[in-house]
Amino acid sequence: MTSVRNLAQGSIAVGLLVLGLKYWAYHLTGSVALLSDAIESIVNVVTALVAYLAISFSAKPADDEHPYGHHKAEYFSAVLEGVLIVLAAVLILREAYHAYLSPRQLDTPWLGLAANAAATVINAGWAWLLIRTGKKMRSPALTADGNHLMTDVWSSVGVLGGVIIASVSGIAILDPILAGLVALNILWAGWGLMKQSLSGLMDEALEPATLATIKQTISAHAEGAIEAHDLRTRRAGSMTFIDFHLVVAGSTTVSAAHDICDKLEQAIRAEIGEALITIHVEPDDKAKHSGIVVL
Repeated sequence: MTSVRNLAQGSIAVGLLVLGLKYWAYHLTGSVALLSDAIESIVNVVTALVAYLAISFSAKPADDEHPYGHHKAEYFSAVLEGVLIVLAAVLILREAYHAYLSPRQLDTPWLGLAANAAATVINAGWAWLLIRTGKKMRSPALTADGNHLMTDVWSSVGVLGGVIIASVSGIAILDPILAGLVALNILWAGWGLMKQSLSGLMDEALEPATLATIKQTISAHAEGAIEAHDLRTRRAGSMTFIDFHLVVAGSTTVSAAHDICDKLEQAIRAEIGEALITIHVEPDDKAKHSGIVVL
C-alpha cells in the first residue's frame, strides 16, 4: 500500500508540472484548444489529490464501525473524478463556444506547441505507470487516475495535430472546433469512469475469468469435501471478498472440516491474491448437487 500511496503523491507533482507546461503553451499561443488542454490538467491535479486522500483512507485497518475495512473509499474517489471531468468538459465547451463566435489567429504557436508536446510525453509515461501498477495492486483510484491521464494524452495529441493544421492553413475557426471535440471526448471518459466506479459500489461479482479460476481452485483443492455451492464474490478497492457453502460428510469432525477450509483458503489466495474468504460448512444432507463438484 505504501508504493500505491507514493505513486498517488507522485501524480500530484506530475500534474502540477504538466499544468504549468500546458498553461505556458496557452499563454504563448492564445489557442483555446490548448486552453482546454490546460483546464483538463487542473482537473488532473485535483483528482490526483483526491485519489491520494482516498488511498490513504482506504489503507486504514478495519475497526468497530467498519469491520470490513475502508477499501471502498477508492470508489468514491473515482466517482468524484468522473464528476470533475464532466465539469471540466462543460467549462471547455463554454470557452470553445465564445472562441467560435470570435475566432482569432494564433500567436507564435511553435514554442507553445513544443511545451504542450513535452507535457503530453510526461503524461503518457506517468499514465502508463499508474495503469500498470493500479491493475497489479488492484487499486481503483490509481487505475482511474491513469485511465483519465491516458484520455488526456490522446486528446492532447489530437489538439497538437489540429493546432498545427490551423496554424499552417490559417483557418482560425479550427481552434475552437478542436476544443469542442476535446470536451466531448472528456465527457465520454468521465461517464465511463463514473459507470465503472458505481459498479464497484454496487458490489458487482468478480469478472467471469476470475470466477472460473475460483471455481476450478475449489474443485481441485477441496479433497475430503463433497461439493461447494452458493458462491458469492465482490471486490472493494484492493480487497476481494469470497463466501460459499462447503458440503462435507456428516461424519467429518470439526477439526477435519477446518483443515479442508484452511487448505482451500490458501489455494484461492495463491491464485487470485489477498482475499477475505468465508466458508460455511454443511453436512451432506444439505447438498444441492448443482454447485461445484469436488474432484
